[in-house]
Amino acid sequence: MRYRGRDGDVEVLVSSTAGGGSTQTGTPSGPAERLGLAQGMVVQELGWDNDTDDTLRVAIEDAIDADMVDGDYGNVVDAALLWYRNDDGDLVDALVDALTDLVGGGVIWLLTPRIGRPGSVDPADIAEAAPIAGLAQTTTATVSKDWAATRLETPKTPG
Repeated sequence: MRYRGRDGDVEVLVSSTAGGGSTQTGTPSGPAERLGLAQGMVVQELGWDNDTDDTLRVAIEDAIDADMVDGDYGNVVDAALLWYRNDDGDLVDALVDALTDLVGGGVIWLLTPRIGRPGSVDPADIAEAAPIAGLAQTTTATVSKDWAATRLETPKTPG
């Protein structure tokens, strides 16, 4: 496993089995894989602050093999990662802003503090805001001890 820090790459070999064997079962193992993020994808990060999960950020950048881009990127992105807390303003506005650079078929991962943590967002607020922003909520995932992720995408239109 390789973790990329701001000052360069560090390679760390990790094994959870005696003798160093593989435990891969075909299911996503890390948070970036659970989010469906892979090498070569362009991921835009919005809402970063000093409370964001740096371990998760590094795992995502390792999975895409690049740095995430910010709101000033100015080109299309495959996915948007939106860190959002209850006191960050209007959720609908934040979601609409996250759609700005998103390629057709791309997804927004809305990262919110888990219930009971400071800044947590009521799931009903997400369920209400998503369709107003033109998005459908498809799944949720726990991605760290303090943050949950909600997958939002533009609804599929009948063809």
